[in-house]
Amino acid sequence: MEFGEIFLSETMGTAMLLLLGCGVVANAVLVKTNGFNGGFLMINFGWGIAVFAGVYVGFESGAHINPAVTFGLLAAGTDYSVSQVLAYLLGQFLGAFIGAVLAWAAYKQHFDDPETEVPNKLGVFSTGPGIANPVWNVVTEVIGTFVLVFVIIAFGKSPSGLGPLAVALLVVGIGASLGGPTGYAINPARDLAPRIAHAVLPIKNKGDSNWGYSWVPVVGPLIGGVLAGLVAQLVDFV
Repeated sequence: MEFGEIFLSETMGTAMLLLLGCGVVANAVLVKTNGFNGGFLMINFGWGIAVFAGVYVGFESGAHINPAVTFGLLAAGTDYSVSQVLAYLLGQFLGAFIGAVLAWAAYKQHFDDPETEVPNKLGVFSTGPGIANPVWNVVTEVIGTFVLVFVIIAFGKSPSGLGPLAVALLVVGIGASLGGPTGYAINPARDLAPRIAHAVLPIKNKGDSNWGYSWVPVVGPLIGGVLAGLVAQLVDFV
């Protein structure tokens, strides 16, 4: 595929992912929404549906919608040119930023409501640890992303035909099983680009963007994705 085709497909798919993903978090944690206090499982299922929609929208490019998937496939031996890799990454980060901004626009009044707690505003955009320990937070993200990318590669060898639904259910499962410690970014673009959006958007009383933690949901998923690709080669999934 050409640069422009990949870039457009990944931008649209990742924008849909983040619009619905950030949207379900906003619905669950911002005051006076109809979904307020919906809980972590509501967020898990919402992100699963977000992945389902994002994969369909970005299907033309293979719907990586996640740099960890792109690097995992590279590690597994998939042959992409430098231009194609750049198209994937740029589309993923731009799409994630756009999706986060659209989610903010949908919930603007709730972001600006004085009763909404400051940490919840950042939580709509990006992840954070339940217990802050960078080393173990990275370990959690590595494990969660390894599961994501390794099973996605396995899906590619499976005749099940479930496609996007299988990936959506996988994301729900990862969130329910491994999402507690860090909020399961498992996707550098999903965390970093919306964190930038939080920093630049005119949100009242938004607090800081927790840049001290921001490297964890980038480094952990990239390591996990590459490890998954390498192990997939060892077990002949590719």
